[in-house]
Amino acid sequence: MSSELYWNARFFTADKRRWAEALLVNDGRIVYTGELATARRLASEGTSEIDLDGGTVLPGFVDGHAHVVGTGEAATQVDLWGAADLAEIQRRIGAWAAAHPEAPVIRAHGWNHGALPGGVPDRSQLDAVVPDRPVYAQAYDFHSIWLNSAALAAVGIDEHTVSPPGGTVHRDAAGHATGYVDETAMHRLVWPQLDAQVTDEARDAALAAALASYREIGVTASTEMALDDGDLAAMERAEANGTLTARIAAHWRVQPTGDLEENLAQVKRVAGLAAGHSSEWLRITGIKVLIDGTVDGCTAALGAPYADGSTATPVWSLDELAPVVAAADAAGLQVAMHAIGDEAIRIAIGAVEHAIAENGPAERRHRIEHLEVTDPADIQRLAALGITASMQPVHADPAIQGNWRAMLGDERAERGYPWSEMSEAGAPLVFGTDSPTSPQAPLPNMFVAATRRSALEPGLEPNLAKYAVPLADAVEHATRDAAWACRAEHAYGRLAAGLHADFVVLDRDVFTSPVDELLETRVIRTVIGGRTVHEAPSREKADA
Repeated sequence: MSSELYWNARFFTADKRRWAEALLVNDGRIVYTGELATARRLASEGTSEIDLDGGTVLPGFVDGHAHVVGTGEAATQVDLWGAADLAEIQRRIGAWAAAHPEAPVIRAHGWNHGALPGGVPDRSQLDAVVPDRPVYAQAYDFHSIWLNSAALAAVGIDEHTVSPPGGTVHRDAAGHATGYVDETAMHRLVWPQLDAQVTDEARDAALAAALASYREIGVTASTEMALDDGDLAAMERAEANGTLTARIAAHWRVQPTGDLEENLAQVKRVAGLAAGHSSEWLRITGIKVLIDGTVDGCTAALGAPYADGSTATPVWSLDELAPVVAAADAAGLQVAMHAIGDEAIRIAIGAVEHAIAENGPAERRHRIEHLEVTDPADIQRLAALGITASMQPVHADPAIQGNWRAMLGDERAERGYPWSEMSEAGAPLVFGTDSPTSPQAPLPNMFVAATRRSALEPGLEPNLAKYAVPLADAVEHATRDAAWACRAEHAYGRLAAGLHADFVVLDRDVFTSPVDELLETRVIRTVIGGRTVHEAPSREKADA
């Protein structure tokens, strides 16, 4: 039996007693957190004492909303994050294409609608830099994709292609596809073609890249929000060969088909998958549905029109969604519902109310993801129902808010991302990143949470500072509460007896240092199940 006593650090437990001065671990599980003298009395003979050199210890971060394999895939693509205008987007894609003449396809991600003239892309803009190879450029929010002419031909989109319900193949005045495809049209017409080109080896490499990043930045668990067969197989292979170094609780994507029986058949399949995947490393815990799109793309379902007078139809109506949620609820599955606009949020709440009325008393942990444009009355409703508010501080970064605010154009923009109102109403609040739609590093995410300032451009004015949360609370939302939300509170998320010894060591005390130092803080050790999977020199040793 291995036994380790960690000391000479400040231990933030995210538990009822927030602080401790020692941590005792036996065979990968925590035996005790508290005073050093007590830990030494409890330690068995032969226990190794590990001096943490004055660092600060947190529970391992639990990303409350992520796309794990997608995060690794994005690292191999043209990075368009921060590209301020069309010229910069074209420059980056053109440079990558020139550096990779052998690549048959060019994939990019991260462009923002606000960087484009009129906020809408066109295939000609990509044809101008890469006319001879398919280019697929994913928007930063992953709710729309921009194709050049070669890519449109490759996926078979032409003047005869019909847009499926809940999505659009955008066309010009002559009826020709512009190369801009959003929501379910992207999911059904473009993504399957791209997925078919991805080999098992490529998925394994993408997962390995994501896990390597997680180890370095201190993420020890993640809530996967769009699991499919290919990604599940990659995770199963990693678990089998011992390389799955983050605990994954996954939601399986359920698509609207227009047919109730087909929708319910998807739920039934997920229930079967969940029964067969419940290890300490990989669990399928529920389903995921997208009720609407995004504010930036004007596809989020709102109760009042956008600034330009347009409206968006929900991907799922309440009548379509309610029986799906009720079936998942009856099967003991969690339901995660993407709902950004206030109308979509009301649909999500209504679906949970229907499930409760249909199925009666039960222990439930259903969730709404994002909640960017919310009505105060709906916050009270979801809190009373015990619905978890799953939100992403990095989405509120002031550096990416210009187009978001312009699309709303009224007082709704002054209530964006109201994290503190969720907690004040009594709703469980969870923080994540939604990577790769945003950077996956948790410490910059905590900076945005605690300040409402930009981690990308810290000099910008805060985005509605009234909604900032105290740093200690933010860390708990990204550890303890994120674990609770995926039914893992008895396994990880806190430094508490009986839980897995999953924790990170920081090179400074972020709770007493100036908050801006969060952007400089390094993870110098990541421990998962009592095993150190990442180690770097402390700040002092690195500077020596």
